[in-house]
Amino acid sequence: MRELAEIRKLYSPIQPTVKQSAKHVNYVEFLPDLRLQNYIYCYWQLQTSQTLDEPFHYRVVADGCIDIFFELTDPADSYVMGFCKKYTEFPLENIFNYIGVRFLPTMFPQMFRVNAAELSNRYETLESVIPATAKFIATHFENGLSATDVKSLFDHYFIDLLADVEFDNDHRLYGALSLILKNYGAVQVETDLDTGISPRQLRRLFAYYIGDSVKTFSKVVRFQNILRAKPSQQSLRENKLFFDGYYDQAHFIKEFKNLYGVTPGRAFGR
Repeated sequence: MRELAEIRKLYSPIQPTVKQSAKHVNYVEFLPDLRLQNYIYCYWQLQTSQTLDEPFHYRVVADGCIDIFFELTDPADSYVMGFCKKYTEFPLENIFNYIGVRFLPTMFPQMFRVNAAELSNRYETLESVIPATAKFIATHFENGLSATDVKSLFDHYFIDLLADVEFDNDHRLYGALSLILKNYGAVQVETDLDTGISPRQLRRLFAYYIGDSVKTFSKVVRFQNILRAKPSQQSLRENKLFFDGYYDQAHFIKEFKNLYGVTPGRAFGR
């Protein structure tokens, strides 16, 4: 299981945009039980602290993960969001309280035996994908629960679930993932990912466990690395490391905007 544990050490996906989006919208992440941290990156909550003057548009940047989410006032209506190769915008009301579970790359398909490719670039009702988990959420969650309550309910549920999960710990898949993460996504698929598996087999494994190609996942990892570095506009101009793997600056800006929803200048403007 060492390779599974390594993903958490090498990859910390972030969602940076909410913090600067609205005065009365709060976004927090909280850790699951230690026994779950190799599989679940975080639980999260997105809520209004007071009724907003107008509906809110929530932008999710590409992060390589799969999420479960639902409105705490209506837990019977839950969803799963697959791997996305671009940013996604959700039009919300002017008052809301969303709860989510963010799974580290490959872990949702491992835990639920669901083909990630079938969920890519969209969201689906949780009931149609994993009905038992949808039923658990519908019957155990209600408006007014604290973050501590949410964590406790999910911790118990997922710890019990993991006891019956048999992981496919394919060292070829996780060897390739490790190389991508250690190189911050700046890899040549054809030459750098020699993990004892054919390109065709690797494509199949990535499609099932990640939801997209090796190349697309590497792009997201590279993008996330730039977000984590929090470069200023000046350091973006001066540090050529940020442009590694891109044809030119225009290509970098176009791809960044596709994954984030705004240009690097707007994202990192000081």
